[in-house]
Amino acid sequence: MFYNYVLQSKKNGSLYIGFTKDLRKRLVEHNEGLNFSTKRYRPWQLIYFEACVEQSDAVRREGYLKTTQGGRLLKRRLKDYIYKQKNLIQNSSTG
Repeated sequence: MFYNYVLQSKKNGSLYIGFTKDLRKRLVEHNEGLNFSTKRYRPWQLIYFEACVEQSDAVRREGYLKTTQGGRLLKRRLKDYIYKQKNLIQNSSTG
C-alpha cells in the first residue's frame, strides 16, 4: 500500500502533504528533521491519511491534494478538526 498523508506542525499549525509506502517510518523521519522542507516546523502530528494500492495513484492524488481544489477538499474532510483547533487557539489566547 501507498499512503497520502497530511501532517500538521505543532509549532505553527502549518500543513504538509506527502505520500509514502511506510507511514510510521515517514512520520518519524519528519519529526527527526530528516526532511529538509519540514525540519524547521517540528514536531509534526498526523491528522489525515488515505491508502492506494498503486504508487502511481498515490503520486497523482498527492499532486491533487496540493492544488487549491484539493486543499478545499481537505478542509471539508477535516472541517470538525479544523474548527476545534481554531477554538482551542482562540480560547488559549483569551484565557
